[in-house]
Amino acid sequence: MAKNEKRKGKWRDKFRFAIFNDTTYEEVWRIRLTKSNALLAATMLLLLIIGLNTSLIAFTNLREFIPGYPDVAMRRDIIMNALLLDSLERELDVRDKYFRDLNDVISGRQPIGKVAMRDSTRDYSNIVFKKSPEDSIFRTRIEKEEEYSLLTSSGMNTSSGHGTSLANIHFFPPVKGIVSSNFDNRTRHYAIDVVTQPKAVVSSTLDGTVVMTGWTMETGFVIVIQHANNLVSVYKHNARLLKEMGDRVWAGEAISIVGDSGELYTSGPHLHFELWHNGEPLDPAQYIFF
Repeated sequence: MAKNEKRKGKWRDKFRFAIFNDTTYEEVWRIRLTKSNALLAATMLLLLIIGLNTSLIAFTNLREFIPGYPDVAMRRDIIMNALLLDSLERELDVRDKYFRDLNDVISGRQPIGKVAMRDSTRDYSNIVFKKSPEDSIFRTRIEKEEEYSLLTSSGMNTSSGHGTSLANIHFFPPVKGIVSSNFDNRTRHYAIDVVTQPKAVVSSTLDGTVVMTGWTMETGFVIVIQHANNLVSVYKHNARLLKEMGDRVWAGEAISIVGDSGELYTSGPHLHFELWHNGEPLDPAQYIFF
């Protein structure tokens, strides 16, 4: 019992720590602690130091000095790469859908698109469309401007066969040169290849709108133009494209430069020209003199 009381007494013994002025021997500061209080104070000091270090690392830029921890620039690059990857996936989905719709249009099928839902909260039976004087003047001006248009001739019947519906259309030759490969339906060569001077200008055969521009491994730089009367013209193996998707072009306007781009189906600078009507391929030589 005496031994245990002696050990407990050591923990209860008080110790004095004092600081004296070395010149005047005046006591400046003192503290009295037991061993248990000293241990508790040391523990609290250690926890305080750990808390301060954790706060400095968590809420300041000191954490960037930890090996393997990404700095601000690296984290920004990671976030930007994630956003760019998401945008790229979305653009690829849009491009794939565009190619599917274009393939359906060329093949004469109805593209699969979003169905516009009718607003059931509104009553459309009471809507009355009235022509304003400004609308009548505008219509008269447009009809007068298109009176002599080659693409809106009154004698044209777009629902009839190729020979009658396209007879009155004047096709502008895309290039002038020598036809090296003719249209052949048996071999599925739905185009003619025209050899011309390198870097010659390729012109649009009719007025229209550029619906596709791009590059493929087989045919290189490609540009596709949608014309009136369900006509589509395709120009392949270009060296450079001068128009972008959505541009409005006119007959005879420069749209690209002759080249031999593409790793397949090309043996030199030439133009691969296709002409489609209502999803069916046409022989361009029957309508255009090259």
